[in-house]
Amino acid sequence: MADPTRGKLGIVVGGGPAPGINGVISSVTIEAINRGLEVVGIRDGFKHLAAGDATQFRALTIPDVAPYYQRGGALLGTSRTNPAKDPAHMAAVLAGLNTLGVKYLVTIGGDDTAYSGSQVYAHAKGAIKVAHVPKTIDNDLPLPPGIPTFGFETARHYGVQVARNLHEDAKTTTRWYIVISMGRAAGHLALGIGKASAATITLIAEELKGKDVSLDSICDIIIGSMIKRKAQGKAYGVAVLAEGLLEEIGEQKLREVMEKNPGKFGTIELDAFGHLRLGEIEFGRMLRTMIAARLKELGLKFDMVDKDLGYELRCADPIPFDAEYTRNLGYGAVKFLLSPAAEKNGVVITFVGGNMVPCPFQEMIDPATKKMRARLVDITGENYEVARRYMIRLEQSDFDDAARLERLAAVVKMTPAAFRERFGYLVR
Repeated sequence: MADPTRGKLGIVVGGGPAPGINGVISSVTIEAINRGLEVVGIRDGFKHLAAGDATQFRALTIPDVAPYYQRGGALLGTSRTNPAKDPAHMAAVLAGLNTLGVKYLVTIGGDDTAYSGSQVYAHAKGAIKVAHVPKTIDNDLPLPPGIPTFGFETARHYGVQVARNLHEDAKTTTRWYIVISMGRAAGHLALGIGKASAATITLIAEELKGKDVSLDSICDIIIGSMIKRKAQGKAYGVAVLAEGLLEEIGEQKLREVMEKNPGKFGTIELDAFGHLRLGEIEFGRMLRTMIAARLKELGLKFDMVDKDLGYELRCADPIPFDAEYTRNLGYGAVKFLLSPAAEKNGVVITFVGGNMVPCPFQEMIDPATKKMRARLVDITGENYEVARRYMIRLEQSDFDDAARLERLAAVVKMTPAAFRERFGYLVR
């Protein structure tokens, strides 16, 4: 039986979809109701609350949510509204939550939603207790080592199925696929898909950090892989690239290319958090066009198809890993909010070794960037080393072995010296 004097528990979903959101909503609702709380689901993230509209919610019951824990999507909807940017919007959010009687808040989302949740906690001054459940298919949040964000394993699972199908199509039709995987800040998803599907080459931004990255150099890395495959008698392959490479290239270089080709590769736009809207840039088409032009200069031609991979994965039904994981997270969020520890801190809910570990916002969010610190792929570890060992791409050993270098140069009708001068910079 709910006790009205204890207040209600609210649930807000922010950012892009990820498999398992409904699992969190379901487990939070069931556990909160079983502990005597009423639950309200806020529709479309902070969007309506920030606009002063506290009517966009639904009371949640166990029968409402029980059928959804294994379903993709988000039954409450989501948005990227950032109430922390404007004091008036944050005041409206707090007023709306107060109108609804919310004393406990579970936010579900990535680093931006975590920051918004932390600001609700800070500005409410203890009147609203907050627990954030970290969600992203990018797996780039700073959780304990080896602990994924929910949604990642499902997205990788289905992404691998797509990549394997594309590889078989590439082999059957003798063509190359240029696959762009979601992953703004980190290349976990691209690397996970590429490695598990045995893609010909996978390229992530972490590999190029600290280097002068250009579209030309990225094209040459892919072309080098094509040449090496051709030298092995195979004129097909799959290249998986993380969309975060766009961030490494930078807005200025992208604008220069896109201004020379107006409307051809999409548009450059920024979202409410000041990020490049990577989905508005047709990165795959851009690379395919530029690679084709550079191949022509080399006297080569490969049939190529570009494919964006990400939106198909975000609302997939969660695989058993994420279905179980999100039940743990939702349960853990409610358990924390009703504990004495919730009086001291708002937290990010994590699990380590089967045990809930609530991490205070101040330990997870960088006060300078107002975001959680990105967890990048460790390119010095064996996990990445294995991935590289099984890729087909130009390596230093290709230039050190005279016979191998001669075979590569023959593909583009160059002398070994000319080939070294043209592509040697890729391995320095």
